[in-house]
Amino acid sequence: MEKQTIYSALLFASVAAVGNALFVFGQKKAAVAGHPFLFLIGASLVCLVLFSVTALLLPEPGMMSFVKRNTLWILLSGLGFYLTSLGFYFLYSRHGASYYVVYAVLSIVATSIVVGVVVFRESFNLYHLLAVITAIATVVLFTIGQTRK
Repeated sequence: MEKQTIYSALLFASVAAVGNALFVFGQKKAAVAGHPFLFLIGASLVCLVLFSVTALLLPEPGMMSFVKRNTLWILLSGLGFYLTSLGFYFLYSRHGASYYVVYAVLSIVATSIVVGVVVFRESFNLYHLLAVITAIATVVLFTIGQTRK
């Protein structure tokens, strides 16, 4: 992998990691509501407004034809956002932010292995395998640590 490519990947992953940390921090600091989805609806509306403003700043000809061609994938990804937010909400509100490690490793398996390698046939070598094994070991060690408080 070229240096520029890995730096770009690290930059984007860092942005996503900061965003996730902000989401978790906000959720943990928010008061508990009578209905658990009030927080998620509000956060999703803020996200929608921010995406809408950003889209206006980056106009692209042919946006409607893009949406028409990709409706199925947009719906599928929207379902993915929903399930991610739902899972985050219950994981963090019932178990705490430290349980992110469990999500992270399950996400590695679901996204990198199932989607990346199995579905899209992306490259996977011994180092990738070792990374997945050590990630799974992380969850095992975390679980052991949680039982020895």
